[in-house]
Amino acid sequence: MKIICDRAALLEAVNLVAAVVPARSPSPALSCLKLTAARSAGVGSLTVSGTDAEVSLEVTLSQVDLQQPGVAVVSAEKIRQILQTVGETDPTVQVEVEGDSCQIRSTKSRFRIFVFPSGDFPPLPDYARVRASGAAGGGGEARALFTHPAGSLLKLVHRTAFATARETSRYAINGVLFRRDGRRLEMVATDGRRLALCRTSIKGSDAGTAGGVGTGGAGGGGGGGGAVQCIIPSKALNLLTRLAGDPEEPVRIAVTDNRVFFGFDDGDGAQETGQPRAVLSSALVEGAFPPYEDVIPKENDKKATAGREDLAAAVRQAAVLTNEESRGVRMHFSGKGRRVKLSSRAPEMGDSEIDLGLTEYAGDDLEICFNPHYLTDVLKTLDEDEVIVELKASNKPGLIRVGTDFLYVLMPVNLPA
Repeated sequence: MKIICDRAALLEAVNLVAAVVPARSPSPALSCLKLTAARSAGVGSLTVSGTDAEVSLEVTLSQVDLQQPGVAVVSAEKIRQILQTVGETDPTVQVEVEGDSCQIRSTKSRFRIFVFPSGDFPPLPDYARVRASGAAGGGGEARALFTHPAGSLLKLVHRTAFATARETSRYAINGVLFRRDGRRLEMVATDGRRLALCRTSIKGSDAGTAGGVGTGGAGGGGGGGGAVQCIIPSKALNLLTRLAGDPEEPVRIAVTDNRVFFGFDDGDGAQETGQPRAVLSSALVEGAFPPYEDVIPKENDKKATAGREDLAAAVRQAAVLTNEESRGVRMHFSGKGRRVKLSSRAPEMGDSEIDLGLTEYAGDDLEICFNPHYLTDVLKTLDEDEVIVELKASNKPGLIRVGTDFLYVLMPVNLPA
């Protein structure tokens, strides 16, 4: 293999794919990246691939000066360090593989690192075959295949993934429920104390499905426009947010019985090589996602409308005087003057009181306590000017809404009087 390519573009691709590689692995090949130099449609390309055996990522660079095609499996950490230290004074680098070593040359530098046998690198899921099977009408592996704009997809991720559980034996809530029903697409996440749900509409002619799919009891649907759902690991969604650039870029989404694929710059907008610029694939989380619709309050009769930034600032101030024993902020909603008073108290530290005006308030007065971190988590993911807070009683879950496409359920906390 011998290529010359843009150093900055190669470094960006290596940084992206290296995020998949596990820090420690019993298999040396899993700590490596696979570099594949090839020619397609008369254009040279370099594909950088990595996997941790569950999540896989392939990033393809086009417009590469390909002098000799080939494959190299190299240490992810070492090639990343080399490209970083070469510096911006070298716009291009030459990568050449001879025997069991890979040489990386810039204007003034030369590095030689050993390569691993290409056969040791685990095979990656075949996105092209999965996509073809879905396009053929559902007779193959793909059970759902559709396209959605990157910006809208990332909005769904940002507004839900933060609410997933961390290090729990309930594996199903370590990921985010991804559900498509006809033209409605929604994502749901919960850690048992809060729940975030965001939905949007699928646009385009391919909003249908190649069939139904269920995973680990999460449910499935029939053919046509039936419900299709799966649980995607948080790690895959975090990587997804790093891949999107142009919010209008189409992302091809394919779901099989046990995997999900996201293809960037696929289809009509593909690179000159005919390949997508990036393909992210992940195994799905097994298990049954909780029946989330059952925990969404339906009878909250107290409704407050507040400025999002003002409410977020008030919560941050009140959170200053909380600790592990008193991790809660009291919120006293009052119809008189349309106000909410936030207060907190930490033994042997002090207390706080913040007064905030509301745009609207309907219902009886109510005092309720919430974990301030759970409030700030959701408020910083939103960009609307106002949020609606719906309440029922001090011991009932609260609900934060923005429009008709986002809601956040939050359990109250009990604090000593």
